[in-house]
Amino acid sequence: MAATARLPLEPTPLHVPDAVLDDLRTRLRLTRWPDGTGDRDGYYGVDSGYLRELADHWLHHHDWRAAEAAINAYEHYRVDVQGVPVHFMRKAGVGPAPVPLVLTHGWPWTFWHWSRVVDPLADPAAFGGDPADAFDVIVPSLPGFGFSTPLPDHSGMNFWKVADLWHTLMTDVLGHRRYAAAGCDIGALVTGQLGHKYADALHAVHIGSGQKLTLFNGDRAWDLSGGQPIPEDLPESARRRLVSLERRFAVHLAAQVLAPDTLAHGLADSPVGLLSWLLERWDHWSDNRGDVENVFSKDDLLTHATIFWVNNAIGTSMRYYANANRYPWTPSHGRWPVVEAPTGITFVGHENPPGVTTPEQRVQSWLSGDRAAWYDHVNLTAHEDGGHFIPWEVPGAWVDDLRRTFRGRR
Repeated sequence: MAATARLPLEPTPLHVPDAVLDDLRTRLRLTRWPDGTGDRDGYYGVDSGYLRELADHWLHHHDWRAAEAAINAYEHYRVDVQGVPVHFMRKAGVGPAPVPLVLTHGWPWTFWHWSRVVDPLADPAAFGGDPADAFDVIVPSLPGFGFSTPLPDHSGMNFWKVADLWHTLMTDVLGHRRYAAAGCDIGALVTGQLGHKYADALHAVHIGSGQKLTLFNGDRAWDLSGGQPIPEDLPESARRRLVSLERRFAVHLAAQVLAPDTLAHGLADSPVGLLSWLLERWDHWSDNRGDVENVFSKDDLLTHATIFWVNNAIGTSMRYYANANRYPWTPSHGRWPVVEAPTGITFVGHENPPGVTTPEQRVQSWLSGDRAAWYDHVNLTAHEDGGHFIPWEVPGAWVDDLRRTFRGRR
């Protein structure tokens, strides 16, 4: 079975200069730890004991060059799209007619969070699948993340602006008349916007969750409750679940919607500070059952953290939340559903709303809410397992769900 033809670009392997890695190790050695943070139960925030273990591993054991070599097993490209630097990883599709597919990550993700699904999506036959399901897989770093840096000043980059860049990348730069798109977190909003504004160019889209594109509009975008009190008649189990979800996201949303630059000044200067902020989210948002290493090994965590660090990407990545609020989404047309491209959605158990305990309930909960009308939903699947980092945590489920969305729509 032949692979997709080469792109009209010259691939360039990723390489972090030795001087940048030396500076990282120096900063790790010189870390000044705060007093009074010896607890291991996360009562005041990140598990400081585990953070110290992880920082020690970063300094003495993590092998970035080995991670870099694994990453460079794929093709990498850097292009300028409308004045914005864009890095993307690519795996050529192997099959009779691979469809170009752009995968968009979220925060605090890197492009490498897609690595567990790239090979089976590109070459399904090698994994016992049908070669007719093959995709030519394009995995960009969001502008201002990873190797899509440095971001031009005052770009106001957010999810709907990325959709315009991705459409230009896939059509003008790479020459595809039609393509497929998928994403999670911020990437789900990017993908949803593609399915809204550029539906005629898309075979279909597949996303995690299924939010409205107005998610970050309004004066209280940093507050999941919108400033509303918890209803007094809510059952105790649902109340506990609601409070748990609010606590999981409250600090994150408030900081990154309201004042990301304030935080960025510290995180850009201290690798341990950056690691602390990222680690708490990787821990709390993944379905790890009390141990983050059930999902991410130490080296996994540190590979992702190094991608943020060596590109000085933390500030521009966090601004996405503020910019989605400061430059709010507006529709490109008034038709319904808002996202006209056929849409598949994967739901995971760790993000179940209050009162939902089964996959069947999750689908029905979404259908009965105000988000379902936004999408031409053609494939809804919920899973008991899995957290925020869906293609990393439950890659087999994600691949199966995505393939099902696109069958008959190629």
